[in-house]
Amino acid sequence: MDPIRRWGWIYFGILVLVVVVGYIPAFEDADGNLFGLFKLDLYDDALHLASGLWGGIAAWHSRRAAEQYFRIFGPLYFLDGVLGLITGMGYLDGGIFLYGPIDLPLLTRFFANLPHLILGGWAAYVGYVMARKTA
Repeated sequence: MDPIRRWGWIYFGILVLVVVVGYIPAFEDADGNLFGLFKLDLYDDALHLASGLWGGIAAWHSRRAAEQYFRIFGPLYFLDGVLGLITGMGYLDGGIFLYGPIDLPLLTRFFANLPHLILGGWAAYVGYVMARKTA
């Protein structure tokens, strides 16, 4: 299988897993925070699920569709992580617009946004660099 399409299927699996993990009580603390860092609501779940389905559908459809997925999803997700790291809130879920910046400890902001930084950064790499190298 083409490596770009394979990564599309991997992102489908990761993002669907994010939704599933949010419903496993063992991963929540006493306050209902996932991994003790943040709460995911239905809007977050819908956004993760839609992003995962988008990656899976793109991977199923064609290499070109998968490349476009990574070229759009990667920068959007990465920049959401950067904004979350700086302000404590991202834009994809509307948090920065609804609540404005929030005062969280740096380590909390870092670990809460690390998945966005990693997934978004790698997705941008897949869409812009790996896609050219494997064309």
